[in-house]
Amino acid sequence: TECEKEPGSLLWIFVMVGNIVRGMGETPIMPLGISYLEDFAKAENSPFYLACLHTATVVGPFLGLLLASFCAELFVDIGSVGADEITITATDARWVGAWWLGILICALLNLLVGIPFWFLPKSLVKEGETNEPEETGEKSVAPLQENDKNGTKQTMYEIAKGKLYWILFPSYFNFIPFLKALFHNPVYMLFICITVLQFSAFDGMISFMPKYLEQQFGKSASDAIFLIGVYNLPVLCVGYFSGGLFMKKFKINIYQAANIAFWVSLLDYLLYFTAYWTVCDTSPVAGLTVSYQ
Repeated sequence: TECEKEPGSLLWIFVMVGNIVRGMGETPIMPLGISYLEDFAKAENSPFYLACLHTATVVGPFLGLLLASFCAELFVDIGSVGADEITITATDARWVGAWWLGILICALLNLLVGIPFWFLPKSLVKEGETNEPEETGEKSVAPLQENDKNGTKQTMYEIAKGKLYWILFPSYFNFIPFLKALFHNPVYMLFICITVLQFSAFDGMISFMPKYLEQQFGKSASDAIFLIGVYNLPVLCVGYFSGGLFMKKFKINIYQAANIAFWVSLLDYLLYFTAYWTVCDTSPVAGLTVSYQ
């Protein structure tokens, strides 16, 4: 008997590399953007600006889900296959939407939005101050030159002692103690753990909720994506924005913010815990819940 060769393609590598490049471009926005705000904004205005930044990060996925809902209604081979040749509908399990169309649209928008970042100044006047950034830069020239001289002397001293590894890998030996100090900071590590848990829950909902809505309620892929975006993300925007306004108005410090976050998270957990009693009948699935016969 002749062996059947399974169809395969390496085009998925292009998608993977594209996502890697996209991640490399998007990752610096959050840490550098937050530092940018913290350095040039007043302390009482910083929470509000951060809330606006986080609100924008939620508005983006909301619009993305709406775009994905629209693309899922289109057949994957749109443009090359006529509408009269398609014999299945979007509710059919064999239907594949135009997933690639959203990637092209978002890539073009990312390119256009990234252009204004080239025109951002290197330094800004801190909010509430009148000194020009050029004056501040001139005042800091002398200390920087002095630090450079000290750094040169230290470098020559280490070369004389033969410690060339300090010259070859200076950033490595500075990074390790800094990373060790972060790992020994209980507040920072607790925040990291909480963030991981929150994103795990959110990613689980984004990954499995569409399929659950399709199987349990007979919704199409586009309808399921649309419902997730409409019912979840707008309220997150309201929460981020109102939280920033609340901290700005009442001048909440770090200790008070931690207490508020704890009690709100506890209330959120109790509300989600009630979902365990919301049980629907399992839909019959051939081979899983019922036999093929």
